[in-house]
Amino acid sequence: MPIHHRHDVLIIGSGAAGLALALQLPASFRIALICKNDLSEGSTYYAQGGIAAVMDDQDSVESHIADTLATGAGLCHEEAVRFTVENSRASVQWLIDQGVQFTQAEDDGGAYHLTREGGHSRRRVLHAADATGKAISQVLTERALKSPNIEIFSRRVAVDLASVDSSCCGAYVLDRARDTVDFFAAGATVLATGGASKAYLYTSNPDGASGDGIAMAWRAGCKVANLEFNQFHPTCLYHPGAKSFLISEALRGEGGHLLLANGERFMHHFDERAELAPRDIVARAIDHEMKRRGDDCVFLDISHRPSSFIEEHFPTISTRCSEFGFDLTRDAIPVVPAAHYTCGGVVVNTCGQTDMHGLYAIGETASTGLHGANRMASNSLLECLVYARSAASDISDKFSASSSQATMPAWDETQVTDSDEDVVISHNWDELRRFMWDYVGIVRTDKRLARASHRVELLQREIREYYSNYKVSNDLLELRNLAMVAELMIRCARSRKESRGLHYTLDYPALSATAEDTILIP
Repeated sequence: MPIHHRHDVLIIGSGAAGLALALQLPASFRIALICKNDLSEGSTYYAQGGIAAVMDDQDSVESHIADTLATGAGLCHEEAVRFTVENSRASVQWLIDQGVQFTQAEDDGGAYHLTREGGHSRRRVLHAADATGKAISQVLTERALKSPNIEIFSRRVAVDLASVDSSCCGAYVLDRARDTVDFFAAGATVLATGGASKAYLYTSNPDGASGDGIAMAWRAGCKVANLEFNQFHPTCLYHPGAKSFLISEALRGEGGHLLLANGERFMHHFDERAELAPRDIVARAIDHEMKRRGDDCVFLDISHRPSSFIEEHFPTISTRCSEFGFDLTRDAIPVVPAAHYTCGGVVVNTCGQTDMHGLYAIGETASTGLHGANRMASNSLLECLVYARSAASDISDKFSASSSQATMPAWDETQVTDSDEDVVISHNWDELRRFMWDYVGIVRTDKRLARASHRVELLQREIREYYSNYKVSNDLLELRNLAMVAELMIRCARSRKESRGLHYTLDYPALSATAEDTILIP
């Protein structure tokens, strides 16, 4: 039988954004934290690089802002960038106070080791070796598990948001273990579900990155923006068994060289910053060289650095590479780009508020204006923390404990049956990810986008028919959401008649004189 849950705040998503928000709400609030799988299965856990923040006296807020604006290719909202960067130090200090242990400098008592990544003019990226996300996730998870006001619901998948009088009052959620759809009532609901990189055939993201929050917010009537800007991480390990294991940008920050199969460096032909150019430039350069030469990959080489340095700073990557027969201290390793980050999302203000009263979106789900047309490395974890903090403050001011009195009808499954046609889901899933990779990838054309638009329209029809006749499942919900977000990505891409940041089209290679957001309204 379906269950009707009541909480003060419902948080859908358990990565850095969702956990940080839960831990910064008042202890008097009863909080439900929804996890699609287990607490450690989000993108945060797998983040290697670190958090960009102004922690060094040689650095400045203005420098970090200028770098972010430049990387965002004229589309960042300066007020959002300034808000984020000005709150960077306090947000990082909150993490340190929770118990996150960042790598310290070897020769400077008490100072943190800062690395430099693409787009940054200075070293300002704090890290915990090369497993920063894991360190953050473990500490915040432990804190959440010990908090009596936070109730964690694992192996749950949100189906859709619910509203009364144009205000969000919670969500319907599939319990994968009991195979029932329950209702979670809450005064405030927060979408912290991550991005939608699983829409692509090759991605560095875990399997849960299916755009759930973006799709649910769109169906509920919220605006979305800039979904044409899909960031492809330039360097993922190229090996059939590696499942696009990400090779941190910090390797290039510490002197790693990108090489062709013949051992030649090539990045200096594309940008004076070479390997430290922003990710869109590096990914396009690699894509160009692979297509020009007919190669399956390029190579990343840091073997000229001392073995002790490599093993100390990149233990996770070294171990993982060795499992596939590569010695990071001696070999140039094969790499390719893979879908990594969704720069657009649900339109929010600096408190994470969406268009709908009672509904917030934070982290990769949201479009805050910070990233513009291209996210600068290590600004994403920072955004999660800063907006979790501001959303927690706003919710605390505007909602009170026991503020939700909403009662919604139980989920009606009387008109549906168990499916004996799950092959349709797997086939549609594969088709979606392949045409998105081929037609809406690193380099686009009007013809490719038109083909993608036609394909996604046909898929949407099949999915709607399937959704109407069969009981919901995790795979069906993810496919439904991915197809929805893929359609929004294609619509955004087709409306941008220029090349800017992560959106590069052969039909409009020039940059427009004015920079404008692509905003879609339901």
